[in-house]
Amino acid sequence: MKGKILIVDDDKAHLSMLQMVLKSLSHSIKCVTDGKYAIEAAEQEPFDLILMDVRMAEIDGMEALQRIKKFNPSIPIIIMTAYSSVDKAVDAMKLGAYDYLTKPLNFDELKITIERAMEHLQLSIENSRLKEEISSEAGFSGIIGSSNSMRKVIDMARIVAPTGATILITGESGTGKELFAKAIHNSSSQKNNRMVSINCAALNETLLESELFGHERGSFTGADKRRDGLFLSADKGTIFLDEIGEIPMSMQVKLLRAIQEREIKRVGSDKTISVDVRIIVATNKNLEEEVKKGRFREDLFYRLNVINIKVPPLRERKDDIPLLAQKFLRLYSKNNGKSFKGFTPMAMDVLTKYQWPGNVRELENAIERAIILSMGQYISEKDLPSNVMKARKSDDTPQDSVSGVGGKSLDEIESIALIETLKQTKGNKTAAAKILNITRTTLNNKIKKYKIEPEDFLDMV
Repeated sequence: MKGKILIVDDDKAHLSMLQMVLKSLSHSIKCVTDGKYAIEAAEQEPFDLILMDVRMAEIDGMEALQRIKKFNPSIPIIIMTAYSSVDKAVDAMKLGAYDYLTKPLNFDELKITIERAMEHLQLSIENSRLKEEISSEAGFSGIIGSSNSMRKVIDMARIVAPTGATILITGESGTGKELFAKAIHNSSSQKNNRMVSINCAALNETLLESELFGHERGSFTGADKRRDGLFLSADKGTIFLDEIGEIPMSMQVKLLRAIQEREIKRVGSDKTISVDVRIIVATNKNLEEEVKKGRFREDLFYRLNVINIKVPPLRERKDDIPLLAQKFLRLYSKNNGKSFKGFTPMAMDVLTKYQWPGNVRELENAIERAIILSMGQYISEKDLPSNVMKARKSDDTPQDSVSGVGGKSLDEIESIALIETLKQTKGNKTAAAKILNITRTTLNNKIKKYKIEPEDFLDMV
């Protein structure tokens, strides 16, 4: 690995020799003759490695090492000295030196040490990058979605999360808008500070203003002491305003001012307070329609609609239902001290055919209810809410291959179940095996046994 190296040595002959040797190894070299100049150079330019003598006139290598490490702790610094000393070596390593070499230098040893230091730096950089990616991924790990519509939304949210931009999250009730808000916060530069949330529809105007901006003592009945609001509590962090479409017009004016000026006033006070808050809002309303009807301020809408993330309803991402159902099965089985092997094919068929007007929240409630009521090892269609079953029955057609299995052999029924599950997963055998609670190997063996071909479960064009 080739890099940019700073050589620091007041022995000009030795400095020139090192420059020649390291240039021959295709490194880019800069030379200075004192620790003072080394500090200045390291502050102004990025170096991959510093090779520095200990004894120098104005600022020695040990002091320069300490000062450089304060503003660039990751850079590898190799110390050189003509005075071999265990104490000096220990001191240098304690101060953060990568390694310690004695003069006269063994150039093979120098070459190996530099290569090792550069590789270590590269690994550190790669490790930091991976940690950032994992951290970013972790922020969205609670959001289940492999369908194309959800992947697009997640990818967009991941892109805008670090920017600090104001975000408007739209979608029907129960789609997981608050989950997206939390994921964005946890993947942002504000993640080490607080995220505070409020449902704007839950409070009247006076209480909402007090909750958001705080109040002074005696500003209204019951205000027996001064209180900070959520904007101040979220300073340097994130405030999430759910159901933003429900706030009254008079409060919209005050919210607009807070967003524009990054200033608030407590109820009962004329004093302005500066706040630094990342703002995320959510609504299940069409705010553009609300603006047209005069129920939502146009200027506030444009302030909030910098980035619009539209979370699709569950009926538009049915591919995600098996994954969500399995997640909730694991969660509520553990919470209720029960153990289940999975869902019957019929139960999964019912789940995927239902329209879920209450979206993910309704699915979660249905799975939790089924777990509480079920006495078997598998969740069956009989364990699901009656409205879910009724919708499935009304959707049944004579072509449904799973319905009317009476009179068929067990092998025929199993073959039908395999085909239906593979249709449901669009041929994804891993997902089908998970739904059927069998291994992929077992699934492949059964496919061979029943001579199931791709055209049996895939739409062949």
